[in-house]
Amino acid sequence: MTSAAREPQASPSRPGTAGDRPLTVNELPQETLDFASKMFDLARNGETEQLEAYLDAGLPANLTNHTGATLLMLAAYHGHAATVAALVKRGADVNALNDKGQSPLAGAVFKGEEEVVKILVEARADPNAGQPSAMQAATVFNKPQYLELFQQQSGGRAAPDQNAHSLQTVNS
Repeated sequence: MTSAAREPQASPSRPGTAGDRPLTVNELPQETLDFASKMFDLARNGETEQLEAYLDAGLPANLTNHTGATLLMLAAYHGHAATVAALVKRGADVNALNDKGQSPLAGAVFKGEEEVVKILVEARADPNAGQPSAMQAATVFNKPQYLELFQQQSGGRAAPDQNAHSLQTVNS
């Protein structure tokens, strides 16, 4: 008795995928792109209550835009402490880097967003993550209060990087 070799069966596509791979931006429906854009605007504008409703309904807290900026990064850069706190509470990655290698903490340090920096540091954001790092930004822009905060949070292990680089702003 011989058995015929079976051809692998293609699995049906799930919504939001093309077979076994996620859809590219060019393959997404315009309605999806418009919705994502609205979510980034909510974070950028500090519309915390609206964004919380979408997060609680299943919006990923680590959603990224075309430049790799997360909702948290946009809220932090634009100084929206309540939005940052809401995203952190819902699991946003405080150390996620955008496509330029920048962190939410470095953006908040650069912009001088005191409350945002405190929230991110309390959530264990790494002051040495990214390029330039928050530590480098605090050094370059002479913000000793942030260096002190990083030192306190790390139990004295954080130290300024002597090779600080220039800081580029987060795409807004």
